[in-house]
Amino acid sequence: MSATPISAVPNELGRFGDYGGVFVPETLVAALTQLSEVYAEARIDHAFWDELEHLNRTFVGRATPLYRADRLTEHARSISASSGGATIWLKREDLAHTGAHKINNTLGQGLLTRRMGKKRIIAETGAGQHGVASATAAAHLGLECDVYMGAEDVRRQHLNVVRMKMLGANVVPVDSGSRTLKDATNEAMRDWMGSVDGTHYIIGSVVGPHPFPMIVRDFQAVIGRETRDQCREAFGGLPDAVVACVGGGSNAAGIFYPFVDDTHVALVGVEAGGRSSGAGDHAAPLSHGQPGVLHGSLSYVLQDDQGQTSDVHSCSAGLDYPGVGPEHAYWKDSGRVEYTSVSDAAALDAFTQLARTEGIIPALETAHAVAETVCRAASMARNQHIVMNCSGRGDKDVQEAARLLGMGD
Repeated sequence: MSATPISAVPNELGRFGDYGGVFVPETLVAALTQLSEVYAEARIDHAFWDELEHLNRTFVGRATPLYRADRLTEHARSISASSGGATIWLKREDLAHTGAHKINNTLGQGLLTRRMGKKRIIAETGAGQHGVASATAAAHLGLECDVYMGAEDVRRQHLNVVRMKMLGANVVPVDSGSRTLKDATNEAMRDWMGSVDGTHYIIGSVVGPHPFPMIVRDFQAVIGRETRDQCREAFGGLPDAVVACVGGGSNAAGIFYPFVDDTHVALVGVEAGGRSSGAGDHAAPLSHGQPGVLHGSLSYVLQDDQGQTSDVHSCSAGLDYPGVGPEHAYWKDSGRVEYTSVSDAAALDAFTQLARTEGIIPALETAHAVAETVCRAASMARNQHIVMNCSGRGDKDVQEAARLLGMGD
């Protein structure tokens, strides 16, 4: 490792090592410059962070618990080949208001929207959790809200579509392309190019042009900061490993970032392995992609030989994305974070496993991390501790999971 902390990114150009940057049409440069300047001011403004902390505590319900999953731990120990098995802990972001970690970011960016004097926000969403969180922040802060969502995800995530509409948001189905998250992001970008004067685009993950990856990471880092303190209180030190699912990568960045300079803590990101490792059958750019530009930044992208973005697949709408945040690309190349993937089948098994061992129905995104956590815990010693970010609850997924599992009515 370099003597420079690995957390000391991005630089003034928005680069995380070789990744990140700003690759956008000229029409968006002024809006990104304004956002950079406003966030630079807010970042050192105690009143801004005091207001966000107050909202997190009184509206979101932070701090979310660190929960010892005893029955899931016993399951991991029962399959351990060496009579080992680390204690599994869940960071319960599913208990945050709206049911996922996304609210941490949308409230922060909502406050920035108000600070810029803008009255409207737009957002993209896949699983619907970022859309719900954006609609919630807009309602709470008195902002207009339009949410772009792929038509296939509208089908898969009907409950969240209804929630967004009840909160006063306008949901815009996107029928182009694969009709999923990438296409929703494309349409949101097009909207923003024509409405920048009065609209802020709340990107939902650590993707996009600078300063979005940094801003979203900073707002989500509350997860990791709380986890550090809770681990010290619960078992007297830092965990041996931290696991989180990775789509665009905001929940993982949020829990990893406060640990990246603690090199004795293993960090494991879990991508969507889908049906197979074949092109179009998964959504695992860190495992199978190459560096490329997508949605305004340079990172790992799934693409064909001509550089065209590939189709992707996952049972999880929130992981169904062909790119990943540039800081994750930086962590991959530095070796600080290990990235792996979990198949649809293994994620669906883990979905029911967590429900039946702990009484917690996870989001299908989170279920990918559950599968990896159980396997990882089984290979560790009994005196070790592994923390998994339980990034979202599974209410939104029960109908789709039941369909995929063949449960019927």
